[in-house]
Amino acid sequence: MNDGERVLSLVVDGEEIDVPDRGDTLLGLLRDQLGKTGPKDGCSPQGQCGCCTVLVDGQPRVACVTPARRAHGKHITTIDGLDSDRTERWTSAFCESGGSQCGFCTPGIVVRLDALEAKLDDTTSEVAHDAVDQALLAHLCRCTGWQTIHEAWDYFVGASSIATADRDLAAAGIRASLEGGANQSVSPAVALGRGGFAADTSPENSLVAVQDEAGDWVIGETLNEARQRAGKVQGRRTTVDHSWPLDVPEGDWDVSLQTTWIEPAYLETDASWCVPGGQPSTPLANGGAFGAKHASSLPAVARRLADQHDRPVLALASREDTVRSGPKRPPVAGGARADGTGHLRVVSTPGIEAVIASVAPGLTIETVDVPGPPTSASIRGAGWVEAVVLLAGASGSFEGVTSPVGARAKAEVLEDGSLKVWVSCGRPLDVITLRSYCIGAAHMAWSWLRSEALTVDVEGEVHDLTVRSFGVLRAVDTPRIDVVIDLTDDREPMNGSDAVFAAVAAAGWIALGCREKWPVSAES
Repeated sequence: MNDGERVLSLVVDGEEIDVPDRGDTLLGLLRDQLGKTGPKDGCSPQGQCGCCTVLVDGQPRVACVTPARRAHGKHITTIDGLDSDRTERWTSAFCESGGSQCGFCTPGIVVRLDALEAKLDDTTSEVAHDAVDQALLAHLCRCTGWQTIHEAWDYFVGASSIATADRDLAAAGIRASLEGGANQSVSPAVALGRGGFAADTSPENSLVAVQDEAGDWVIGETLNEARQRAGKVQGRRTTVDHSWPLDVPEGDWDVSLQTTWIEPAYLETDASWCVPGGQPSTPLANGGAFGAKHASSLPAVARRLADQHDRPVLALASREDTVRSGPKRPPVAGGARADGTGHLRVVSTPGIEAVIASVAPGLTIETVDVPGPPTSASIRGAGWVEAVVLLAGASGSFEGVTSPVGARAKAEVLEDGSLKVWVSCGRPLDVITLRSYCIGAAHMAWSWLRSEALTVDVEGEVHDLTVRSFGVLRAVDTPRIDVVIDLTDDREPMNGSDAVFAAVAAAGWIALGCREKWPVSAES
């Protein structure tokens, strides 16, 4: 430490430490100075995703917006500092419920739930469930659909018993990789955030690179230093309403549909590190980001900068970077008749026409150039799900969908507002994992239908730059989702959650009266 430099004294995970006050956040202190990679940076930093939650003197705090100097003299507990017996129970509970998929958001969730459980030790189950819902308002989880997190809570407090101790986790990992579209592991450790994320695994002497307002890459010894040099202004949520970029083609349609821009909203922003002359790490460390990271430019950036500076470099995208430059689901507008014919306009996207034609040969497909962020046909069900939904609404009856890979799914909105889903996608391999991904896909479809939208102006500039502006459905607003898996399907295993995504979107739209504009809000 330099002479005259202020020193912060605190206790982190039971260890007394003294560190220099470098004007960083508590999250920066934990990750960059102490190597505590359990807390994650998912909103860079907006204090909105909850991935960085730690305990400060026993109380949950969002570390990314807590100045490090406020931790002076306090006890800080990260996911790695919880009582070891309780941690083992939490990780077993999350693994056995399927409550952790990529594992990026769960370290913060586990920390908050652990504090909540200690406080609610003698409360009733009903009261506790309401308290869990309220606690989860501080978090964003894109993978699980919330329900399996509730079930993990029930396992932990003993409201449900774990009866699957002999699971084949290798087979579960194969199923997770099929559903996630990238190599993925299933184990209790995943809930601790140990999925091998790029920002957690870079060499200790790595430089950190971030983009400035002009899009140029700026280097620092730490993330805080790089951000200060970049001088980027924190993004905000717009007050401007979203719009629909395409008009429905003229025609005598039985139903018509318009969708707007939406954000894939994966929690781990793009990241990659590379050593000079080496191969860059993948941004797809433990999940596929719903197809949105497959064309990420970060590996090439990390390699170029590592060679240029002759040191390992970790390239990190901010939340604003991913929203402005990351690929989006292409908006559509179309009309269809009961006989399966119709006309679907879609924002120009490489490969999208062939994907749509594979499930809807009776539709005329028209691609339209529209100013806006990049789009991708790799995003979950892009194009073909909208076509299936449109045709299902026009048909007058809905018997389910078959995905391009051959998985079959059906969904129903029940009278009490809950969702029921049936899926057949080859040998399940691991029922818990498949069920978890189907619940997550059902939540994503319902959220897309009911509340998700991204404001993009006529010049193509994105205005919604915070994770809370994407409209992802909260735990308190998510209906119960029951999944029935076909255990007799002996085909080779295939992705099933995309078919569930399509089936829930179609069944939900029909149940809501096939209203033209998405999202279909409760007031519309």
